[in-house]
Amino acid sequence: MDNPTRLLWLNTMLTLAGLPLEALAKRELKEKMQVEMKEGADRDSYVHLETLARLLVGMAPWLEGKSEGREEHLRKRYCELAREAIDAGTDPASPDYMNFSHGFQPIVDTAFLAQAIVRAPTELWEKLDGRAKRNVVIALQATRSRKPVFSNWLLFSAMIEAALHRMGESDWDPMRIDYAIKQMEQWYAGDGVYSDGPHFRFDYYNSFVIQPMLLDVLEAVGSHYDDWHERAETVKDRSRRYAEILERLISPEGTFPPVGRSLAYRCGVFHTLAQHAWRGDLPESVTPAQVRCGLTAVLEKCLHAPGTYTDDGWITVGFCGRQPGIGEGYITNGSGYLCSLIFLPLGLPESNSFWRDEDESWTSKKAWSGLDFPIDHALKS
Repeated sequence: MDNPTRLLWLNTMLTLAGLPLEALAKRELKEKMQVEMKEGADRDSYVHLETLARLLVGMAPWLEGKSEGREEHLRKRYCELAREAIDAGTDPASPDYMNFSHGFQPIVDTAFLAQAIVRAPTELWEKLDGRAKRNVVIALQATRSRKPVFSNWLLFSAMIEAALHRMGESDWDPMRIDYAIKQMEQWYAGDGVYSDGPHFRFDYYNSFVIQPMLLDVLEAVGSHYDDWHERAETVKDRSRRYAEILERLISPEGTFPPVGRSLAYRCGVFHTLAQHAWRGDLPESVTPAQVRCGLTAVLEKCLHAPGTYTDDGWITVGFCGRQPGIGEGYITNGSGYLCSLIFLPLGLPESNSFWRDEDESWTSKKAWSGLDFPIDHALKS
């Protein structure tokens, strides 16, 4: 590998992922993981599935891709670790067997696991043996015993059903998918932004969940019904507009506004922007190089800050370093592994323009340097 920026990204991702996946591969996660949560919170039964699912959903494109040299050797090794981790978490005989049906939180993280599988179907599904596949299906189906919250959570149920369809399960439920698609349309607020439930909240859930899961669900199953297929292009246009907004929120220093809830997800804030960079369909006003440079600055701020990890290597609760006070009652350090979402562009080969084009300042850096930058325009639909 001769690209120093890609090497920085790769090393940062593997620093994040190595300890949890190694522990899961040995079926020792519950024994070894240092759990952090708000005092008085009762989240012990959720933290391990959070850790697994939220790591893999960001790593999936890199796991599914092809690399060269040492990076390819690492990719193959981490693919094996990821499959062993999925097996450890879904095997009822495993000491690391995870909670897929008690309480409501498993709906969320089973959906992230489902999204990871949809993004890496060869490495995270096809290469599992028959026993492990059956355990995964049973785990996903177990979440049907719970009702999702009337919010972005509707998309979690839809994502699980889309994955079951991808796995060849004939009893996948189109109603759960249809309800989520139609309800999100009712919550569209304009200019590429959806309300998260009946009331608008200024947070980053359009990026954490809403835009990426709508895209992934529709691309997985959209061909089954004409109205789903017709909806897909509009959903993509809105998502690209939201990616454009996110890119403009990166300050010249690589910081971004700490607004809304779930800030412990750190650079997972940029899920939508990273997804469109990986897909190769960024908005016209944004080049791959400026996204690479902007996200690299964000990554360094979010994941290289002192206190980001414990001395033993587990991620801490925080936004920039360890800041336990910003963790809501539903947050654990397992939740924080959703920061992996920034790494989606590692699914692009090193030869891709995202990695090869000359460095370019991102929009805010241009604007505050006196350079020309494009005028911003709202989306018309």
